[in-house]
Amino acid sequence: MNAVIRAVTRSSILNGIRVMGVRRGYNGLISGDIFEMNLRTVSDIIHRGGTILYTARSPEFKTSDGISRAVEVCNDIGIDCVIAIGGDGSFRGARALSEAGIACMCIPGTIDNDIACSDYTVGFDTAINTAMEMIDKVRDTAQSHDRCSVVEVMGRRCGDIALHTGIAVGATAILVPEVKYDLERDVIERIKFTQRIGKKHFIIIVSEGLKNIAKISEGIQKIMGIESRTTILGHVQRGGSPTVRDRVIASEMGCYAVELLLKGIENRVIVVKKSEIVDIDINEALDMKKKFNRELYERALKISI
Repeated sequence: MNAVIRAVTRSSILNGIRVMGVRRGYNGLISGDIFEMNLRTVSDIIHRGGTILYTARSPEFKTSDGISRAVEVCNDIGIDCVIAIGGDGSFRGARALSEAGIACMCIPGTIDNDIACSDYTVGFDTAINTAMEMIDKVRDTAQSHDRCSVVEVMGRRCGDIALHTGIAVGATAILVPEVKYDLERDVIERIKFTQRIGKKHFIIIVSEGLKNIAKISEGIQKIMGIESRTTILGHVQRGGSPTVRDRVIASEMGCYAVELLLKGIENRVIVVKKSEIVDIDINEALDMKKKFNRELYERALKISI
């Protein structure tokens, strides 16, 4: 997110546009926690995780009074357009704000990669690389002790982190919310197969949305007699210095948003489609449904043996 903030700020100022930073999202917009940014405000932030503007949920913004207050603050300060970085909730808030008369631009920033309108969201690559590094460390212990490690990664409704990380670490099984699984068929039988060809340690990747990592681990140990341990990676996946891919795509998206505004184009979502940065209408974006990459999932099963 910091790379987006940096790109928006610098490209705007170089085009004669004043930039105001809103702390803690729509909460800050309602309370007026806003300050003017300059070129130096965003120095040395591209390598930092999180966001220098902070973030917060805003129940008040979900009410008509909250939206009216946000519009009032925008008008008082002279804010012509709000650029929102976030997920589905942030986009819905932006649409409500645009319907109330404040132009908006949206940039997808969520580690889950769960925004339906975009093939890629800022933060995803950093998250899966962090997960991969952590699981590689877990693998050392699993291999030394001939264990099965069942690792939970983030992703309540979207299995992209589990799928990509599972492929990267050579997991024996990958369990995601989009595909109904059977413990015997999708885990036990795969372990048995790899045992027959000489494997003695196993990595099972599970999306947090399945909410049963302990039960899966217990089932493996009970049926197979293999010592099984659980690891929940948790919020470590949400932090850390962003990868090159995240820094570059975030920078592109931030600049692209400003370029659209200079052309008088508003209320769009900046997305990645077929490896290109493009924009779509905010209403169209919110009507889309996320499609799971079943083809990649099937390929993962073929090589995880």
